[in-house]
Amino acid sequence: MPFGEIVIGAPGAGKSTYAHGKYQLFSALERPIAIVNLDPANESVPYPCAISISSLITLQDVMHEFGLGPNGAMLYCIEYLEANFDWLVEELGRLHPDTWVVFDLPGQVELSTNHESLKNMIVKLGKHDYRLAAVNLCDAHYITDAAKYISVLLLSLRTMLQLELPHVNVLSKIDLLSQFGDLDFNLDYYTEVQDLSYLENSLPQGTKFATLNMRISELVQDFGLVRFETLAVEDRESMSRLMRVVVRATGCVVLEAKYAWGAHEVEFSNAPAAAPDDGPGSAALVLNANFDKCDVPTVEFGIFDGRTENSFAPSGHGFVQGSALNGNIITQFICDRVKSDCNTNTVAINGCTAAIAATQGKTGQAFADAFNTAVAKTSK
Repeated sequence: MPFGEIVIGAPGAGKSTYAHGKYQLFSALERPIAIVNLDPANESVPYPCAISISSLITLQDVMHEFGLGPNGAMLYCIEYLEANFDWLVEELGRLHPDTWVVFDLPGQVELSTNHESLKNMIVKLGKHDYRLAAVNLCDAHYITDAAKYISVLLLSLRTMLQLELPHVNVLSKIDLLSQFGDLDFNLDYYTEVQDLSYLENSLPQGTKFATLNMRISELVQDFGLVRFETLAVEDRESMSRLMRVVVRATGCVVLEAKYAWGAHEVEFSNAPAAAPDDGPGSAALVLNANFDKCDVPTVEFGIFDGRTENSFAPSGHGFVQGSALNGNIITQFICDRVKSDCNTNTVAINGCTAAIAATQGKTGQAFADAFNTAVAKTSK
């Protein structure tokens, strides 16, 4: 079962730089990794490229052949890749099954917000047993302007709802943030997406856009899905921390081969039943999930809240939430609650993340069954 990540983000967010940094980190850790370049306009990538869309089609050829502009040609290339998806599957089939696969996508945000080709290919990859997470890079300097920050929140939310993947939003180039002056609030305010009503005084007043921005803020908070990690590519600790977040998001446990307990580093295959002297890390090796203050969560599929169509809803003590037509909203709510309010152990948190990954490519009752089965396995 291959694992990997889809790297998306606006132009200039640092996608290729991140992919290069990921390659260097995995190489240093002696872990297999392959970078797949799916940007037909980027033929000179900074990283060793295992697979490149340029072997199939290039942006310049499409522009010359059909007289299209850059954006139109880009959409054509991605649609052409979807139509020739067997080529990508064949290329991926040459990789070792334990290889971590990084898909470096173009910067056109419409590909991940409203165009169907990328989403369709993600679903097809799921049917080939790929377990993927989306890594959405956003330039950190946007948080220095309240209006731009709100636009990034809306774009991130739209991307999460469109791709329906375990999703990690990242403020990239965080090490350069000091160049833009002091922030209005602590960095945690922006990464945790706290009460957005405090931004009202930072928005341009006396215009219709101020009201629009606040309504968008309310929409983002009503969903309650968007959070951010931070990244400085040249900082190994920052890259390592983000690597662990992305790995957990996919449900992959193979890459977490070692646990560090103080000065001790223990191979997972030889790990004892608990950490030395019952120290930090003991909970990481508990075999069963412990949801403590909450019930074992489940997802139900049916008619709820007076709707006329089937929808998804969480079930179990500690998971009170209305229904949603998009099952990913409910599973993300459950896992957020597991992390924040249930006093759970690491196995429960990782198991919930793995359950989200298990729902990829599924709809309706099959979606709910996949999540519930995966969670139940961790709690036995």
